[in-house]
Amino acid sequence: MLSTPLGPGAELHPLEPWQAAELAAYTDRAREHLEPWLPWAHAVTDEESARRFLQRYADRQAADDGRIYAIRLDGELVGGMIFRLFDAAQGSCELGAWLAPEAQGRGLVTRAASVMIDWAVGVRGLARVEWLVSPHNGPSIAVARRLGMTHEGTLRSVFEMGGRRHDLQVWALLADEWRKPTTSHSHE
Repeated sequence: MLSTPLGPGAELHPLEPWQAAELAAYTDRAREHLEPWLPWAHAVTDEESARRFLQRYADRQAADDGRIYAIRLDGELVGGMIFRLFDAAQGSCELGAWLAPEAQGRGLVTRAASVMIDWAVGVRGLARVEWLVSPHNGPSIAVARRLGMTHEGTLRSVFEMGGRRHDLQVWALLADEWRKPTTSHSHE
């Protein structure tokens, strides 16, 4: 219910507070893979912290300034997508993603991001979609490229996580770039 197909056996679903136990179990299984890239993977350590994390996104969705979704493969939670920032008044958002190692290489994040960009640009009328990524996260950079995003620069030492400072690359896509037919992204 309330899902968007992403291909054979794959769907994008809202991720809600009542699914906290599932998110906590997923995070425990994938923690080593997630922690280098995602601050929330350090904070979600049990069902209660997962519930708080998901409740913040439920509250943000109600305020129209963020959303969170699950990527499911054959019914199992294997990843997710977020509008980490969503500012309809300014016409911009930041899109983020994560995926378990065993689900990589199937185009799930690229297809899920395409669905979310279609909605942000086509339905909500946003002018800009950002993708912030560690310069060391090759798979995430590859998604930004497949989506037709432009690397606009690198924010140096922009946040602390795991006891060290991290850089972030800024990739972005403008609405008129998304609407133009290109070979660098698809609207599946």
